[in-house]
Amino acid sequence: MEQETVLDFLKRLADGISTMFGESCEVVIHDMKNFESSIVYIKNKQVTQREVGDQFKILGTKNVDAFFKGSDLINHKGVAKNKHLIKSSTFHIKGDGYHYAFGINYDYTNLSLVQSVLKDLTQVGENLDDVIERDSLEHTLESLYDKALEYIGKPVAFMTKEDRVKMIEFLDRKGAFSIHKSIPIISEKMNISRFTIYNYLKEIRE
Repeated sequence: MEQETVLDFLKRLADGISTMFGESCEVVIHDMKNFESSIVYIKNKQVTQREVGDQFKILGTKNVDAFFKGSDLINHKGVAKNKHLIKSSTFHIKGDGYHYAFGINYDYTNLSLVQSVLKDLTQVGENLDDVIERDSLEHTLESLYDKALEYIGKPVAFMTKEDRVKMIEFLDRKGAFSIHKSIPIISEKMNISRFTIYNYLKEIRE
């Protein structure tokens, strides 16, 4: 393909990309055979504050050697003169007597601020369904405990070991110990150790 045809196509491509993605998207065409005045076409030049005729410059990439050997640069991070954050990609187009680099530089500074705000807005705590389920289970455990006290017929302070075993047996039959963290809660209410409850349960179930 002739040089003039290639350059015309690249200019039309630059116009289309810059229009499609808006004024935050700079598109630039470099003549890689003229580094001192490489920019032959540029759209949305306010992004990197460069002009037609400016010298070639890679925006913040560490892969300079690879680029000059003909490797494309895809989605690299760069920084413009005004310290704005840039996503940069550059592609080589070579032919008989010409070598162009087609660059796309997107200023995502504002988007990074939006990302920070969205992160705060979308940050959530515990799953509401889990909270509701836990509250429901705790309410169920409280109800079972009250029924067990009623079944024994006396306050915990006046219970004998036999009474406590019967109470644990009643709670076990009603499924109280299938509720998450039921043993530490009941041990505190009955003023006995968790180890004691485990022993009572072992005795009952055997």
